[in-house]
Amino acid sequence: MMFRLNRLAAGLMLLGGTTTAHAAGFALIEQNASGLGNAYAGQAAAATDASTIFFNPAGMTSLPDRQLVLAGHLIKPQAEFTGTSTIGGGDGGDAGGLALVPNAYYAFRLTPDVHLGIGMNAPFGLKTEYDSTWAGRTQAIKSELKTVNLNPSIAWKASETLSLGAGVSLQYAEATLTNASGFGLATVKGDDVSWGFNLGALWYVNDATRIGLAYRSEVDYTLEGTVTFSGLPAGNGPVTADATLPDSASLSLFHKLNERWDLLADVTWTGWSDFDELRIVRTSGVVVGLTPENWDDSFRYSVGANYRLNDKLTLRGGVAYDETPVSDAYRTARIPDEDRTWIAVGAQYRLSERSKIDVGYAHLFVKDARINKTESGVTLTGTYEASVDILSAQLTVDF
Repeated sequence: MMFRLNRLAAGLMLLGGTTTAHAAGFALIEQNASGLGNAYAGQAAAATDASTIFFNPAGMTSLPDRQLVLAGHLIKPQAEFTGTSTIGGGDGGDAGGLALVPNAYYAFRLTPDVHLGIGMNAPFGLKTEYDSTWAGRTQAIKSELKTVNLNPSIAWKASETLSLGAGVSLQYAEATLTNASGFGLATVKGDDVSWGFNLGALWYVNDATRIGLAYRSEVDYTLEGTVTFSGLPAGNGPVTADATLPDSASLSLFHKLNERWDLLADVTWTGWSDFDELRIVRTSGVVVGLTPENWDDSFRYSVGANYRLNDKLTLRGGVAYDETPVSDAYRTARIPDEDRTWIAVGAQYRLSERSKIDVGYAHLFVKDARINKTESGVTLTGTYEASVDILSAQLTVDF
């Protein structure tokens, strides 16, 4: 993973802080606070604000002439292992930790029918970290993935009922993996820069209903970096790892039931089956580490509602079910993922004609995850109990 990191990417990584996966796999759906209260139901059709750049760029045609969105998310996952291994050790403590994930978006009208925008976000992220003497220390101690995505986009109002959008994703990824070995602490670090794209369409069925369809492409990386062993410096050297971050597609519905109520729904597919193994190799071709993953494609289902209490205050609620792409047979200590159910609430308060704030809270109930994993002659057996709490806030300003 290249260490020739330019200043812009470095600055964005500092802004992005530490990310922690809490959507299924290691995806981060927290791309605004305005959608959190609906459990992100209907985001490809809602076009609520400039964060539509991420969810469906075609939605920019529904926005004011110029709009800025700034959002931040406090995320507290909890993941605790109970079990044993053939080398003994503790349960590892809470592998989760508090994280701050920011987003920023700016959109403006270029012509009556064309809008431009740019977003900054983290579409993927992961961090699990155990005590260094835990039972699974030879399989994982620290696992961390950070991404930063710059997403310039364009939207075109093709007709009174159809808008189209497209964007380019310029993406930076950085990874760190550690585990205990016969030569002390083994650490793999690296990074890379790559790119992808996103497409969207928004159909205005009538004044009350719109349907959104959005697609984000996969992003292919060749991460370049180093492997180091604390007890065997002679084993240190350059390594590479190929990685594909998955594509996804969303179909969303937004329906204004009456002057008080909005209804939202969404189904999202993610192509996790591209993640079939984690292979780390030296530049000579010698394999340093190989972990079969064999993930499956997964779906996320969500529904939500908005209630306009008055001209200033709107209340939100939503539920979602997020399928894990990980089967019991291939679950690892680095990503002990399982199905999760979202319960979310939120509110929007209009400060003035040109500004508003959004807040949201969600609790994720994560199904207990079983693990029975053998690597390098060490078998780890047990169960994970996990949950996630998310608190988000957002400022939206029209110009």
